[in-house]
Amino acid sequence: MNEMILPILIGIIIGFAIGFIVLKAVEKSKGKKHINEGKRAADSIIKEAKKDAESIKKDKILQAKEKFIELKSEHEKVILSREKKISDVEKRIRDRESQVASEVDKNKRLNKSLEQKEKDYDYKLEFLEKRESELEKMHKRHVDMLEQISGLSAEEAKKELVASLKDEAKTEAMAFVQTSIEEAKLTAEQEARKVVLGTIQRVGVEQAVENCVSVFNLESDDVKGRIIGREGRNIRALEAATGVEIIVDDTPEAIILSCFDPVRREIARLSMHKLVTDGRIHPARIEEVVKKTEKQINSEIIEVGKRTVIDLGIHGLHPELIKIVGRMKYRSSYGQNLLQHSREVSNLCGIMASEMGLNAKLAKRAGLLHDIGKVPETESELPHALLGMQWAEKFGEKDEVCNAIGAHHDEIEMKSLLSPIVQVCDAISGARPGARRQVLDSYIQRLKDLENIAFGFTGVQKAYAIQAGRELRVMVESTKVNDTKAAELSFNISQKIQNDMTYPGQVKVTVIRETRAVNVAK
Repeated sequence: MNEMILPILIGIIIGFAIGFIVLKAVEKSKGKKHINEGKRAADSIIKEAKKDAESIKKDKILQAKEKFIELKSEHEKVILSREKKISDVEKRIRDRESQVASEVDKNKRLNKSLEQKEKDYDYKLEFLEKRESELEKMHKRHVDMLEQISGLSAEEAKKELVASLKDEAKTEAMAFVQTSIEEAKLTAEQEARKVVLGTIQRVGVEQAVENCVSVFNLESDDVKGRIIGREGRNIRALEAATGVEIIVDDTPEAIILSCFDPVRREIARLSMHKLVTDGRIHPARIEEVVKKTEKQINSEIIEVGKRTVIDLGIHGLHPELIKIVGRMKYRSSYGQNLLQHSREVSNLCGIMASEMGLNAKLAKRAGLLHDIGKVPETESELPHALLGMQWAEKFGEKDEVCNAIGAHHDEIEMKSLLSPIVQVCDAISGARPGARRQVLDSYIQRLKDLENIAFGFTGVQKAYAIQAGRELRVMVESTKVNDTKAAELSFNISQKIQNDMTYPGQVKVTVIRETRAVNVAK
């Protein structure tokens, strides 16, 4: 209330002060007339001040009422929440009391049932003891009767029974072992086929291309004369520096580089490209360019080795072995690039090792390094497998990897499971159709020979060698070959294949005889 009265008093005081000031001013300036006007003005001001004070008072009262209502509602909310919590606690307590009471009743019932069960068990135990004594007496009587009938004591009869059971069990065990061995062989063969086929199917590579020559293209035939030089000195210097035979013939705008070593051939090609581009072709310049190109090729070999090792996920390989891996890029075997072959074998080994639950990384390492003995910088009398094993031992490879490298052509004994895996994957990579030119030619010839053997019998209409030569399908004329002769023909063809041909695995001969009855409805 003090806050409400204070503005009213202030307004009244202000009104009186203004009126007094106005009266003084009117008295001094205009006299009584002005004094009256000042009084009227003061009265009006005082009235307005009172009105303002009343409105302020009403506003404050309303604000106070609203504040009171707000505080009251908040207080009621707090009281309601506390009452709710109290009711929840009381409910939980009542539930707990009822639960405890039910558990007490349950325990009482359990105690009663346990007491009853204990009495039942005692009764049954007593009954069983009586039955046991009766059974022992009966057993003794039966044993005495059997001894009298058989004329043998119980121990003697037991020994004879055990002996007969031993013989019978031994016979059954031998039969079981034989059956188990046969089943294991079948299962092992099936599993091995499954692993090999699954490994082959998960790796796809290109066919090999065998090249012993490189073609160097020229902008014009005028450059040929500069490459040959006066009296052939430039071409002789180039051949002596690179070890590559350079053939300059009538082939337009081309020179042929011939050499068995792809590294030398590449060095010669790059050197000739630099010489032709530079334009200065003389013996001293040729030797300088060839030396620089050799350094460039060596650095490229190291880079190829590093990239190969990174792509295959092999770590910790010795720098010399990385260099040897890079050199495999420029080496081919039966038309198959050695680096591509080693990469393929590495992937196959990793897949096969993971299928068999072995260390896949170690298998990939052995697969990559298995043919490093094929790229020696100097001549060696050792087989490439043993030479590669010596290098692997020299540069700190594990014993399993070294043994796998040395044993993949059976030069030494296999001492770990990695060795047969590398050998099998090497055979898969090298023996598949299209891998090696020589193998591809013999593969195609074998398929032709299979079909020709079938055509050598009468009644054969068509013959197809399918499944990479694993099956021969023969279609015969139904008028010349009946069902009995079809079975005989299949047997005769298989015997001729077996006697006249050399082939891996087995060949299935299927003879198909088709009969047709055709009529025309008019």
